[in-house]
Amino acid sequence: MREVLLESKDDRQHVYLPEKCIGCGSCVQICPKGELVIGSVGAVARGLIDKDYIEKKRSGECVLCALCARVCPTGALEVRTAGKAEKDGSYLSAALEPTTVNDRCVHCGLCVDVCPQGCIEIKDRQLAEDGSLRMEGKTIIDLDRCVHCGWCAQICPTEAIAFQKPFAGLFSRDEKVCQACRTCVNTCPANALFNKEWGPGEIVEKVTHRKDACIYCGACQAACPVAAISVQKTAIIPEMKGKKALEKKLSAPAARPTLTSVLKTDENACLGCGNCVIACPVNALSDPYLAAGHLNELDEKPLLEVLNGTVRVVFQEVCGSCATCSMICPVQAIWLERREVA
Repeated sequence: MREVLLESKDDRQHVYLPEKCIGCGSCVQICPKGELVIGSVGAVARGLIDKDYIEKKRSGECVLCALCARVCPTGALEVRTAGKAEKDGSYLSAALEPTTVNDRCVHCGLCVDVCPQGCIEIKDRQLAEDGSLRMEGKTIIDLDRCVHCGWCAQICPTEAIAFQKPFAGLFSRDEKVCQACRTCVNTCPANALFNKEWGPGEIVEKVTHRKDACIYCGACQAACPVAAISVQKTAIIPEMKGKKALEKKLSAPAARPTLTSVLKTDENACLGCGNCVIACPVNALSDPYLAAGHLNELDEKPLLEVLNGTVRVVFQEVCGSCATCSMICPVQAIWLERREVA
């Protein structure tokens, strides 16, 4: 597993494990020094930018207090002493009850089908050889990748799976602000957000929330390019040392993610089709007329426009780093690149 050394002082190290990170930003919210930065969450989740969710500033003010590691629900941040990770009852990832499978499991494979992280597998599954009508095998959960969403437990026909969520919370989404760009859907580690199917003339909400699957991590809020989503952590569910103080800090509104990317364009490759201009959620929010495809009837666009037959970035700083533009471009003429954090 890849490791990123964020800080080292004497015999203590601050280490980031990007493959475990879900982009929730809890660590950024809790840091008393403001040393951690989260950005481009949607683009990272979509695999459209070469960077990690979390980066560290170069100010050198980190005191290795380990608060970020303590509230990380997946163990993606570690503070190590003499090379050994600190793991005790004051760390959420350690306090969380592991997702387990008991002897009632019939190895049907439904949990494998629904797991949003693909971290469940069934080994040696075969028909029982004792004459009974049952399956034999072993259902294995990779706890390093489990996000404790509970899909497996909810779908299990024999109630053979036990789990514990990291947070309780509140989720809200502004239907008028939401541009249905699917960034939240692509980002959610628990598959708690989806787009409903609809019939002719039927009106459905743009994004539907599966409350029972949500772990209230906040990744969707961090990813939304137009700030249409709000997630509040109201409680830490596992019993852990000092959790009241951590809950107080986490219940406060999270700051908007830092712009850690920059939009790049290729004028020679661009066809001037305007797909990116219309699809851009930031552009669409500015005027529904533009979102409806009226590309050339509006003079001002906040982020992207087509000028003299090629795409142009109007104002880089309002970009939501969702990479929707690059997803829709037919010739890969627009993309995101990493912006260095000061």
